Amino acid sequence: MARTVVVTGASSGIGYCTALTLARSGFEVIGTVRDESKGRPLLDAAAAARLPVRTELLDVTDPDSCRTAFERIAARTGGGPWAVVNNAGTALPGAVDDPGEEQIRVLLDTNLLGPARIAAHVLPVMRRRGEGRIVNVSSIAGRVGVPLLGWYSASKHALKALTHALRMENARDGVRVILVEPGIIATPMWETGTRLLDGLDGSHFAAGYRGIALAARLAARFPGPETVAAAIERALRARRPRPRYLVGADAYWSAAAELCVPLRWSDRVKEISVGLRPSPVARLLRQARDCGAGHVSRRGA
Repeated sequence: MARTVVVTGASSGIGYCTALTLARSGFEVIGTVRDESKGRPLLDAAAAARLPVRTELLDVTDPDSCRTAFERIAARTGGGPWAVVNNAGTALPGAVDDPGEEQIRVLLDTNLLGPARIAAHVLPVMRRRGEGRIVNVSSIAGRVGVPLLGWYSASKHALKALTHALRMENARDGVRVILVEPGIIATPMWETGTRLLDGLDGSHFAAGYRGIALAARLAARFPGPETVAAAIERALRARRPRPRYLVGADAYWSAAAELCVPLRWSDRVKEISVGLRPSPVARLLRQARDCGAGHVSRRGA
């Protein structure tokens, strides 16, 4: 009998790709979506490939929605799923003091409280069975602080700590709790995040936001969600999964730099990368341009 895996946020991006990848690998997949129309592309793709994928309506920020959804899932799976992939998440670019409190609450509710709510629904039956897995999809931003993404980094850093605690609390009961930390991945979340920058042109950090918008456009050149789906599949199929899976060369380099490079240096590189400081090359070019202009001015005189 195939094991059932629930994948949250399965309407697009990493969740969509993970649902199809796991179904191809032999799992029965339930992908959660916030409304039926968003689940239609996943169901159509699964039907075309004859894959065992179903959808369930679920809003991870709504406790009642979580409760009723997992009651239905329990009825369909003989008590509850074998595994859950907490993928549903949202982004919030901006300096720490720019977003409104309501935006911050939605971010933390989605990225942190949502996985916690779902864990509370599935852990009791997993403990009784003596097995089960929870995979929380975080980000390298949860390990490495990034300027102008402070709240997003904070939400993912908190998810990392929560996952660590869950792993230790449930290890003796046969439940494996795993953290997946992707680097930059080409997903629709970048486009969604940059729309949140609209209206911040008058911010003190407007120049940095233009740098983030440029980075979002460049993200399309990075690996797609298939790389993250493959890591999640490995975590679910491994007899002894690793506690954490970094995904992407940039994630490995960032994690290594955070450990080995003095904070003063790494802070400066990050500030330059998002446009908060001019790069040394730009500074030299500006000085050369200024010198050239002064030389022309003296000749003209």
